[in-house]
Amino acid sequence: MLVDSHCHLDYLQRDGRDLDAVVDTAHRANVGAMVTICTKVTEFETIRGISAGRDNVWCTVGIHPHEAGTEPEITAERLVELAQDPNVVGIGETGLDYYYEHSPREQQKKSFRAHIQAARETGLPLIVHTRDADEDTVEILEDEMGKGAYPGVIHCFSSSAWLAQRSVAMGFAISISGILTFKSAQEIRDSVAEVPLENLLVETDAPYLAPVPKRGRQNEPAFVVHTAERLAELKGVDAATLADVTTDNFYRYFSKAVRPVSAAAGA
Repeated sequence: MLVDSHCHLDYLQRDGRDLDAVVDTAHRANVGAMVTICTKVTEFETIRGISAGRDNVWCTVGIHPHEAGTEPEITAERLVELAQDPNVVGIGETGLDYYYEHSPREQQKKSFRAHIQAARETGLPLIVHTRDADEDTVEILEDEMGKGAYPGVIHCFSSSAWLAQRSVAMGFAISISGILTFKSAQEIRDSVAEVPLENLLVETDAPYLAPVPKRGRQNEPAFVVHTAERLAELKGVDAATLADVTTDNFYRYFSKAVRPVSAAAGA
């Protein structure tokens, strides 16, 4: 069994996809669970509803850095309150994006710290988006870690080996998307090769970043199998071992998610 640790089922729904069919296709591909990620707290009820109506589909609550300037200012207290929902297993997606800078940097940083506080208080993993902002991301993460430990995930890893090393040193997971399969991603593959297996997760970030051999198609949770196959090759393990390890890692980091009985039994 594999787990898609980061997808956006609400975006697929927006694009007219039948989510029941998407989830069923994933399950038939042996993707037994997935997390649909919140990017706007004003749309949390939609995200929660997608999760609540489907077995082994979990969700998060948070504000993407792109939306930090347009969403209502969020507090840790409000995030903690919303995270009490039984389907919420993570805090975010949050972080810093200096590539697009759709929101002012200071607002991104303030939102980021509020999410970190919520992760610390709830014990739920912080879902971190970082692009062209490695130094500020690490500075904030480490500063906040000094106030009290919290779990975290660097989602859709596409950054430097330095960021991966500093994140692993904090106990974070590194989540690998379809970017790993891209011809142009050798530097990322070199960085990921140094990440311990026990710190790795796999994801799609669907509907974006479809892996080889699905390039040109809308990404979906079933396609995480292709990323996992390439990651297994890179790490020098067989696909079954990689699936077992990353699934175990998922339920360790996302400890609020309930593991399917068949997966827990090793079936």
